[in-house]
Parts: sequence; structure tokens; C-alpha cells
Amino acid sequence: MIKFLHICTATLIILCAINNQAWAASEEIQVYMDEINAPKQFGLDIHTNFVMSGNRTPDYPGAQAPGRVFRITPEFSYGLTPNWELGAYILMSHAASENSTVDGEKIRLKFLATKASDQGFFWGANLEIGRVAYRIDENPWNAELKGMFGYRGDRWTVATNPNIGWKISGPVESPSSFHLDSKIAYKTDHDLEVGLESYNEFGPIHHMGHLDQQSQTVFAVVDFNVRGWDLNLGIGRGLTSASDRWVAKAIINVPF
Repeated sequence: MIKFLHICTATLIILCAINNQAWAASEEIQVYMDEINAPKQFGLDIHTNFVMSGNRTPDYPGAQAPGRVFRITPEFSYGLTPNWELGAYILMSHAASENSTVDGEKIRLKFLATKASDQGFFWGANLEIGRVAYRIDENPWNAELKGMFGYRGDRWTVATNPNIGWKISGPVESPSSFHLDSKIAYKTDHDLEVGLESYNEFGPIHHMGHLDQQSQTVFAVVDFNVRGWDLNLGIGRGLTSASDRWVAKAIINVPF
């Protein structure tokens, strides 16, 4: 019950904060690694990002242009077994010229293969299904299957997520697409991890290529812990004309 009250309190704080922001990238800018809740354990991550410099022109009539949009997405999670975790997201955003909005909901099911305590290599998968508002996507229902592969050593961490996304329902033709997220980080003597994360779109699976016409973004990131709160902070630079030019992001893991 105490854990549940903590989750509710954190959510109320988020909702109050977004309504007072004067201020888009994806709702979740993260490379999935080997974290998973223990059975019957609750979790809460707060994903935020702000497009400091990006396109101000909507992709289609009624769409939300990404430039100067602040997104905040609480991600709730619950450990089902040592290998399986259930999660849910609430997507919210605020643009300078608009009111704060709830943009949709998503659920996910994560699997992480069992590994020995001294084993560095890990692998798993994450399936996500969600419904979003028209201003976010012309097709309301979409899904994504994310692979999770990597190595975590005493100093170095390397991980990659090959992702396939597809439309479940909607009026607009939308072929399945592929993108690849990766991370490399180094842990310093002060338990501070510094590294790079890259988020790369490859386009439709049946016609991949032309990377200069797809979003390609690299983030400089730091990961650290403050009194039990795990933080991931990053500044991203878009490398193509299809990318947001500058994006700031933060992921806050709320301890229970």
C-alpha cells in the first residue's frame, strides 16, 4: 500500500507540474538494458524531453510540430516473475502555443533472460502497444518490438536495441519500419557513468536506406545516483535535416 501511495503521489506531482510549464521528441528516449523489477515490485520512471531547436512545421494538418515541445511520460512497471515485467505509460506534452494535453497511453511486456551474477552479457525483448492522439500520429494504434542486447562490465557498458514498429489500425498506409538505438558508457571512480547514446531511423523495412533523409540523433549522457534516485541526463544533436537539431532529456527513476 505504501508503494502504491508513493506512485499516486509522484503522478499527482507530474500532472501539477506540466500544467504550469511554459514550455517533441519521442515520449521515451532510452536505450533498454538489463534492468527489471523483482517479482511483485513496483517501479516508476519519469521520462522528460524538450526540443530546444526543431521543426516548427506540422508533418500533416492537425499534427503537433516538434519544435519547442516539452514531453513528460510517467512509466509504471510491475515485476511479474524474475524474467517478466509489465509496464504502462501515460503520454503528456505541452507546447508554448497550446494547452497541456494527454496524448495517449501505452502498455508493454518486457522479457529479460536469466543470467549469472558474474555474467556481463544480457539479452531480452520488449513488446509495446499503444493508442495515441491524432496530433501525435495519424494512425491511433501502433506497436513496437524491441530487442535488448548488451554487455555490462566493471567499467564499460555497451547495449543496442534493434526495433521494429508497425501500425495496428488507422486510416493511413504505414509500412513497418526499423530503427536502431545504441549506448556506450564508461563508469568513473566516482560511480558516474559518462557515454554516448545514438537513435537512428532506417525507414520502411522493405525500402531501408537514405539515412540522410531519416532522423539520426546522438546524445552525450551521464548516469548517476543521488540518494537512491537514478538519473539519466542527456543533450542530443540531430545529424540530418529530418532530425530535431537540439534535444534535452532526463529519465528519473523514483525509489520505493
